[in-house]
Amino acid sequence: MIYPKNALTVEQQADQLIARGLVADRKELMGRLTVVNYYRFSGYLYPFRLRDADGKPTEAFVTGTTLETVWRRYSFDRRLRIILLDAIERIEVAVRTRLVYHFVQAHGPFGYLEERNLPGFKKRPLFTKCWRNLSALVKLKGLERSDYRIWLAKLQNEKNRASDAFVKHFKATYGDQHDYLPLWMACELMTCETALQFTYGMDRVVIKQVAADFGFPDEQLLSWTKTIFTLRNSCAHHARIWNRVFGVKPSVPGKNKNPKWHTTPRFANDRVGLMLTVCHHWLGKVSPTTQWKARLFALFDEYPEIPLAEMGLPPNWRTHQLWL
Repeated sequence: MIYPKNALTVEQQADQLIARGLVADRKELMGRLTVVNYYRFSGYLYPFRLRDADGKPTEAFVTGTTLETVWRRYSFDRRLRIILLDAIERIEVAVRTRLVYHFVQAHGPFGYLEERNLPGFKKRPLFTKCWRNLSALVKLKGLERSDYRIWLAKLQNEKNRASDAFVKHFKATYGDQHDYLPLWMACELMTCETALQFTYGMDRVVIKQVAADFGFPDEQLLSWTKTIFTLRNSCAHHARIWNRVFGVKPSVPGKNKNPKWHTTPRFANDRVGLMLTVCHHWLGKVSPTTQWKARLFALFDEYPEIPLAEMGLPPNWRTHQLWL
């Protein structure tokens, strides 16, 4: 099917939204659309669209939908991302720190260059590996690299592209003997992707040690790390998060040792509400004196009209045992 829509000017975009029922000053709306992509803005308009008899959204907006109402929703989401990034930064740094510490204690600063020290990377059966390599050679693509080798190549590429002073110093001082950085330096250059792959590649002994530092079971550490890194990417790329349904869901601690996590009403596990709760809980381990919760509550106080259910938050979430 050929895509039928043509590009609209800012004037046409504004007129189209007003014709569909958005109450707005045309000049002000054009100013908003000049700095916020129409398609991006439409994601915040979606909850205000009228539904037909079958419950499907139409192009028209609910009567009384104003630009101010929608823009407040947009502003709330933007500020929520900033608050979340502050929490995620502290959590991510702490996780990377503990991962590197326990790994180098067990395997040394260059232990990540030995594939056996990262047994979590996927290894294909010998027959499958041979067959895939044969197929690749026939197609003149060269031998297929293992997941570990692909990860190591990405890590090395990050080092080669870096202009940091510590990388230049290492090259100048130790470059004749070492082509790779010690792990505590390499970790500073890891993207979210390579850091998460490194985490999942570690052996369970190290993961258990890191999890114990935070008072978590190892599976919970892996689940929450993946969740936090996924949320970080959404925030860093300015994606809408306030009512997003997330595919990566954080696991909930076991009921016997952690009954608070199973107190009703529950937080929806595919919405940002549970991720806010995870950040709050984890920050308590990383930075016990943080004022992050107060700043988050202040944001909600400023925007009392935000629908909590669409965020996966129960009505009494602030007085829930997990937030006290």
